[in-house]
Amino acid sequence: MNGNIHSIETFGTVDGPGIRYVIFTQGCLLRCQFCHNADTWEIGTGKQMSVSEIMTDISSYLPFIEASGGGITVSGGEPLLQIPFLIELFKECKKLGIHTAIDSSGGCYSNAPLFQAQLKELLLYTDLVLLDLKHIDKEKHKKLTGLTNEHILTFARYLSDHEVPVWIRHVLVPTISDDEQDLRKLGEFIRSLTNVEKVEVLPYHKLGVYKWEALGLEYPLKDIDPPSDEKAEWALQLLSNDE
Repeated sequence: MNGNIHSIETFGTVDGPGIRYVIFTQGCLLRCQFCHNADTWEIGTGKQMSVSEIMTDISSYLPFIEASGGGITVSGGEPLLQIPFLIELFKECKKLGIHTAIDSSGGCYSNAPLFQAQLKELLLYTDLVLLDLKHIDKEKHKKLTGLTNEHILTFARYLSDHEVPVWIRHVLVPTISDDEQDLRKLGEFIRSLTNVEKVEVLPYHKLGVYKWEALGLEYPLKDIDPPSDEKAEWALQLLSNDE
């Protein structure tokens, strides 16, 4: 079983608990205006890697991963575009007792029977989902990402109903995803879920602009500066507190 892989980070520290072996998969349906991995968008490209290749590579890092309470995180792109590969990978990880996490936008969630069956199997071997909620407002979400958010919110409910541990992540973009009423509504939605272990606000940054330029794309948020630490903390309070 092969996956389309963009890159691998062997000592990740921001994609789940502990030290993580982070696999960035190739392919995504969303076109987020702030995306710092625009070079992962194209589906069906990237380096072909087998599950056995990855397991051989990760084995040399296991002492560090295990000592830190870490594991493996599959990010993207959008990992759920390659569920059969994830199933086989996570099965092998579980044989070694490796903590497994998926970093997903939920952007390809579907009610199609095949997708539902594959997702159900995958979650048997998944310890944590890092779920990126970009915006609570449907039309603002579409402007920001290219797609509306109904299926993404349905995915969040699905994870809650199936008691899959989740960390919610929200990228705070000044003038776009930092409106107080929107944050309050998003906070209400998050608090309606029963499986949320952590909420994170990720301040918008411009570290991926060079990738857009290298791809010949015009970066749409070039005039927007990152939020202050105080603004990020304010947003986190709105998302986390039950007022």
